[in-house]
Amino acid sequence: MTDMSAANGRHPMTGNELSGEAAGGMERHDYDVVVVGAGGAGLRAAIAAHEAGARTAIVCKSLLGKAHTVMAEGGIAAAMGNRWPEDNWEVHFRDTMRGGKMLNNWRMAQLHAQEAPERVQELEDWGALFDRTDDGLISQRDFGGHKYARLAHVGDRTGLEMIRTLQQRAVALGIDVFMECTVTDVFRDGDKVAGAFAYWRESGRFIVFDAPSVILATGGIGKSFKVTSNSWEYTGDGHALAMRAGASLINMEFVQFHPTGMVWPPSVKGLLVTESVRGDGGILKNSEGKRFMFDYIPEFFRAETADTVEEADAWYDDKKNNRRPPELLPRDEVARAINSEIKAGRGTPHGGIYLDIASRRTPEFIRKRLPSMYHQFKELADVDITAEPMEIGPTCHYVMGGVEVDADTQESAVTGLYAVGECSGGMHGSNRLGGNSLGDLLVFGKRAGEHASTYAASLAGARPRVDEADVRAAQASALAPFEVEGGENPYTIQSDLQQSMNDLVGIIRTRAELEESLDAIEVFKQRAATMVVEGHRQYNPGWHLALDLRNMLIVSECIARAALAREESRGGHTRDDFPGPDPEWGTKNLVVNLNEAGTGVDLHEKPLPEMPEELKGYFA
Repeated sequence: MTDMSAANGRHPMTGNELSGEAAGGMERHDYDVVVVGAGGAGLRAAIAAHEAGARTAIVCKSLLGKAHTVMAEGGIAAAMGNRWPEDNWEVHFRDTMRGGKMLNNWRMAQLHAQEAPERVQELEDWGALFDRTDDGLISQRDFGGHKYARLAHVGDRTGLEMIRTLQQRAVALGIDVFMECTVTDVFRDGDKVAGAFAYWRESGRFIVFDAPSVILATGGIGKSFKVTSNSWEYTGDGHALAMRAGASLINMEFVQFHPTGMVWPPSVKGLLVTESVRGDGGILKNSEGKRFMFDYIPEFFRAETADTVEEADAWYDDKKNNRRPPELLPRDEVARAINSEIKAGRGTPHGGIYLDIASRRTPEFIRKRLPSMYHQFKELADVDITAEPMEIGPTCHYVMGGVEVDADTQESAVTGLYAVGECSGGMHGSNRLGGNSLGDLLVFGKRAGEHASTYAASLAGARPRVDEADVRAAQASALAPFEVEGGENPYTIQSDLQQSMNDLVGIIRTRAELEESLDAIEVFKQRAATMVVEGHRQYNPGWHLALDLRNMLIVSECIARAALAREESRGGHTRDDFPGPDPEWGTKNLVVNLNEAGTGVDLHEKPLPEMPEELKGYFA
């Protein structure tokens, strides 16, 4: 054992148990299921795998409890019917498909709508403290794109409560956790997963996980963009790991720009402002004081959206006899409208628009319903949202695209490799409804954990084996940035990539700009091939970024290439040169794979799965 181990055989910083077989700075651990990521999806998958009898490990880049799931503030979408008895899974399914402009994997949308209520109830059984209705049921709030109030919530801190509850359960069950540990490769034995390669971020020491099942739950890709609500971990790790292992990605052109991110001060630009502000009465105004969303109601949603201020305001008190305010249209519609107002010169002094709840609700109501938003603006921007409007604008928030998986099991095309949460694709189609992400990760986290455990158990004594040549190759690849002399700093490349993606592959896209972005990405790849890292492996954030940057470049190319191919506007993908949806494009998905050389991306079209006739009836 090396000097990085403590006297009690545990890692001195994280407390993880070290392998007795560790030699030459390399640890080795044996599990049935390794879960990469400790957000809601990863924790739920690990709990399910453990409870199914698998020896399970969680590996996460950050500290346990710091996952980006905490930023999901508004609630968990589940048709529990606590406020509206008329609500049911069929209505939720219909809303999800319509929100995704019918490009969703229908089976995933169906399973999600059917199973989300049970998963929410399970969270409560495990100790989650939800807000309550007057008669003691779990409270549910309104959100954009949902016909009924169906988001189970804890003020505007729902994600935090979810992480707290799942984390507490995982710890109580004794599941092994490798904190501040980054996975860089997934190993295969033939066409089956054999394990994973990782390193401790603190010490730089390498780890080999021998495991026949690997579940990717690494979240999104937002750090490829300059303005994002995403945390530093979101560098597309799971997307890229899956591609390098031989899996495919789907729907990568669809990137959701949340309509409401903070625009001032600059230090918090992009930080999320929950949709709950609008669900609880907030309205959007331009610099002229006009409530402009009435000018942007699309034909697709016109029948169920109020077209006068009077009806929109009446909806909050009488939802049965009035239509929803246009501020509660799906996120893609609202983000495009805000972008149009800013481009037309009707934006705020800092380049956003105004979100006003102060003139519509009492300070007591706002502080009770939106405590995080109140403190966030007060402490970070010196704005009192009970007394003045917020300046907000679109921010890169969520990627609908991800690893192409089987709807029922969440297994990718690679046997033993699973993906859940934001790094899986298909469930949300071209646009995700608010609140569906937390339900998604609970429903499919449980399914992935159970199926991964069942598969591992089925192997008995015939488990795939990690090839030592692959271990040496993974180690050499990870250390390559230290071998370069006179190369470029990875921070400069990341900054240029973020600016390029923001300017050329942002909320509004054109052929010329997308082609320019792909040319730029090729240049970034060449620069990244000779990027250099100073210092040693210990405590070296430059090295961490150099490894993350490889993933960001792969994922950025996937987004740009798919965006160039899809010649229409749909959901989170808006082409200025193809401004409307095209029925032909509505019948197919775009799938991307790593090319044979491993240096770029191949793309092909794939027909949508055929929806059964009984489900088609909900859209008649």
